[in-house]
Amino acid sequence: MKKNVLVFGLISGAIISLMMVFSVLWCYKDPNFKGNMYLGYAGMLIAFSFIFVGIKNYRDKYNNGTVTFGKAFKVGLLIALIAATAYVVVWLFDFYLFVPDFMDKYNAHMLKEAREAGADAATLSKKMAEAENFRQLYKNPLFVILITYAEVLPLGIVIALISALILKRKKSQDSSTMITHY
Repeated sequence: MKKNVLVFGLISGAIISLMMVFSVLWCYKDPNFKGNMYLGYAGMLIAFSFIFVGIKNYRDKYNNGTVTFGKAFKVGLLIALIAATAYVVVWLFDFYLFVPDFMDKYNAHMLKEAREAGADAATLSKKMAEAENFRQLYKNPLFVILITYAEVLPLGIVIALISALILKRKKSQDSSTMITHY
């Protein structure tokens, strides 16, 4: 099970991490700071589809075609954790080494959008306070890790749950006592 989980977790993690790096660079270089939310979620779904593939592979190749819901969910959860951990590690390297001013640019963009939307002075003041609070929180690496896990892990858990429900299969009846007609 370990090899199966590791292989599919790393494949999923590589896909989701590459999509994230691409999206961050796309956003970061765009003066309007526009990304594509749909492309990001599509990348997550593609990456986390390997949870399904990993559970099915475990069931069919390593467990004689059977798997309980609990075991299937455990396999899927471990794949999701490995993928999410790869995503977090890549984001930490990306953020701290290549885009350390990302939060400043992001906050400036959010305030610009609020101004362009016609926000009044009180709303702008509130947005600025929220942006500053988030920027201060983002200085703490533990917060960065937790918020980054929160971006992807919930979706991975949901896909692991759905995959476990779909792929669970109990042992079949003893086929040696079955009567077959040709």
